[in-house]
Parts: sequence; structure tokens; C-alpha cells
Amino acid sequence: MSTPTTDLVDEIADTLAALDIACERFADRHPGERGDRQPVHVVYGGAHLFRRDTAVKLGALAVRSLDTYGADPFEFARAMGLPGAEGLGEDSAAAMAEFAEDPDSLRQLQPSAWLALSVHERVRAKLEREPVEDFRLDFEDGYGNRPDDEEDATSVSAARELAAGLAAGTLPPFCGIRIKPLEGALMRRSIRTLERFVTTLVEEAGRLPDNFVITLPKISVPEQVSTLVRAFEALERRLGLDEGALAMELMIELAHGLLDDEGRCLLPQLLAAAEGRCVGAHFGTYDFTASFGVTAAHQRMDHPACDFALDLMKASFAETGVFLSDGATNVMPVPLHRGEDLDDEQLAENRAAVHGAWRLAHGHNRRSLVRGFYQGWDLHPAQLPARYAACYGFFLEGFDAAAKRLRNFVEQAAQATLVGDVFDDAATGQGLLNYFLRALACGAVSLDELARTGLSEAELRSRSFLTILEGRRAAG
Repeated sequence: MSTPTTDLVDEIADTLAALDIACERFADRHPGERGDRQPVHVVYGGAHLFRRDTAVKLGALAVRSLDTYGADPFEFARAMGLPGAEGLGEDSAAAMAEFAEDPDSLRQLQPSAWLALSVHERVRAKLEREPVEDFRLDFEDGYGNRPDDEEDATSVSAARELAAGLAAGTLPPFCGIRIKPLEGALMRRSIRTLERFVTTLVEEAGRLPDNFVITLPKISVPEQVSTLVRAFEALERRLGLDEGALAMELMIELAHGLLDDEGRCLLPQLLAAAEGRCVGAHFGTYDFTASFGVTAAHQRMDHPACDFALDLMKASFAETGVFLSDGATNVMPVPLHRGEDLDDEQLAENRAAVHGAWRLAHGHNRRSLVRGFYQGWDLHPAQLPARYAACYGFFLEGFDAAAKRLRNFVEQAAQATLVGDVFDDAATGQGLLNYFLRALACGAVSLDELARTGLSEAELRSRSFLTILEGRRAAG
């Protein structure tokens, strides 16, 4: 056997160079999760109904619903189906007193009571402080098809209200509009609404609100996305906006919008067509299940057809920096009977109706969180207590165990460790860190509470488990 005269690396140098290019191209398309805040929901409402103080009014209605049907923390926990809630009993007074005096003791001795009280306290505070995180003025399903002069007028008046909200400081931290689909007779109407709304908004406010986005519904071909990009570019030039100022969200809500004509997944093609302007991809539960042939009685968020589409979304947008959102629960937590002179039976039926809808929404929201979808839609202010209860409960109920695991893992300086019967490796360490970053971002926990992990604020803000370990090794 002859001895090789060159190293194998030298022999396949051209192949390795091509691989380097391919890996760099992949890395450019998959930069990883973004470090900025993702809202936990988006509230949709007809553009014609939007006012500068809409978010404030929605918050007041949400607080009223909470105070009417869930003022007692234990009753609220049972309505939502929080872990251990059924065993809490009817009287929360003693636990509330202990919670006020020594919450850590209650946390150790009565974890279910502590969870119920913590979730209730944080939900109410959130509804008073920042009830709506993201609002989408809707020119599609929530607005309908109207005469051109009417939609023209709404485009202008809604933009003025948004500009007034920006000046008054009453807007949620995220906002935007949903235009009509770019197809058929609606195509030109959609572009016309986009033009009038954005032009009026910039003329009135002098700028776009922070985290402003345009949502594109019912996408079936990449050309719809690239067309919106061209419209954005033209508007930016005309209005003197920075290049890239206008961003978009893609709505994934058509069965025939998942695969192209050759059977390839269409979602990465949609992202490429957005040319770096796509910040989110939202799932449309009811349009999708309808297009999938599911009958109305079975159109729901936990239908297997939805799981199929959501899995494709997770796989297609993984590590791209695109925020993913699940859909909405379409059963509203509203009373069956109205009026001031209701009898006891009617009051009980109202309570049961609201609690049933809360539990349904809470279950859907929690299921989304388990699947790794940290955002969803809300359609009614009375759904907001269920949204925040699901977020806070999800992170709080496993907080202590996860904090112990992360502290152990960091202290072992990247050496695998065993806590109880759960084996951690480096990937799990990053996963635990992501868990706490999500908990912090959604308001479930505070920085003070995150001290239980043994990490400093600077370490948490680095968002990188490897960076934390390298810093610990260098310091020690």
C-alpha cells in the first residue's frame, strides 16, 4: 500500500471550502433566538372600533371580569384548573394572611395555596399595569368587506387614533395592523389601506410607534410576501423612513399554504421572500382547520390538524429569530344573562359560563406554552385573566425545581450533574436558562426572584449558558 503524499484535508480542500460557504449561509439564515421581548399575546379588534385609549378600556373590562367572577384567589385557581386547586377548599382568608406575612413559608408548606395566591396577585397587577401587550387593528375578518370610501376613511381615522395614542402614551408596547389578503379583488384594496394608514400615521405622529408591524393574512404563494416587501420599500422612500422600518408578520392559516406544488415545505420560502422583514409567524386556527376540511363543531386549537401545522412552523422557523404565535380560543368568557335583577340561578349560570370559558382558554394557552409557543391571540378582554394566569402558572409551578437544577449545573462548571432523577447536559443548561428568560420577559417572575438560580443579572442578560460558564471559569 502506497503512502499518501498529502493530508486528506488538503486533498478535499475544495469540498471543505464549499462546505464552509454552505455552513455560513445556514448560520446567516439561523442566527438563533432573538434577545428582545416577545409579547405573550396579540389582541385583535376591528380597525373601525379602535380608539387611542382602547388598551386602557380593555384593561378596565378585564379587571371587572376578574373582580366579578374570580375575586377570591382560590375560586380563580379552581376556575382555571391550576395544579392542586381542587384541594384548596372554599376559604382562602387564612392562606391570604399567611401569604401576606410570610410567603416563603406558605410556599414550602402549602405550595398549591402559594401558587394560587401568587398567580392571582400577579394577574391583577398585570391587568392594572399593562393589560394589553400587543394590539392589531384589523382590516380583515374583524372589519369585513366594505365600500372603498368607507375603508379609506377608516384607514385615515384609525391611523389618527393610533398617532394620538402614541402622543398620549396609551398604546401597548407592541401594535400594528392586519391588512386584507394580497389576492384577487382584495389585492389592490389591501395595498390602498396600507398606503393610507401608514402615510397618515407618519404625517400625524412624525414616526412609527415602537414595535409596529403589518400582518399579512391567508398566504398561499411567496410572491404575496415579496409584493408586500416592494410596497414597504416604496412607502419608506416616499415617507422618509429608514430602510427596513416596516416589518411584517406572516399568517399561516391555509392548508394549501404549507407545501408548494412540488411538495416542498413552503414556509422557509415565505421567510426568504420577506427579505429580513419578517418578525413573526402567527397561526390562524379557524381558517386553517376550515381549509383542512374540519367541520365547525371540531374546529379547535387542540385539533390534530393544528398540531401538524404548528410542528411545521416550529421546524421551519427554528433558530431564525422569528417569533411564533399560536391561535385563539373562540369561546368567550361572558355571562349568559344580562341585567341587574338576576335571580340566584341566573347568577350561578353566569358564573359557570365564565369559569368554563376561562378553563378552556387556560388549557389552550398552557398547551401552547408546553409546545413552545409563547404567544397567542386574545379576542375579548375577559380572556386576559386566563392568558396571564396560564403564563404565570406555567413558569411559577416549576420554578423552584428548575432553579435548583440550574444552580447545580452552573456550580459544576459544565460537568453533567444529577438532581433527583433528572440528568442534565449542556443543552439542558441552555434550555433552563431560556426558561428563566421567558419567565422574566412575560412578567411571571422578578429579577429578585431569579436570584434563586445563583446567577447575577449580568449573567442572565447574556442569554448564553456557555458565556456564563466561561465567565465563571475565568473568575474562578
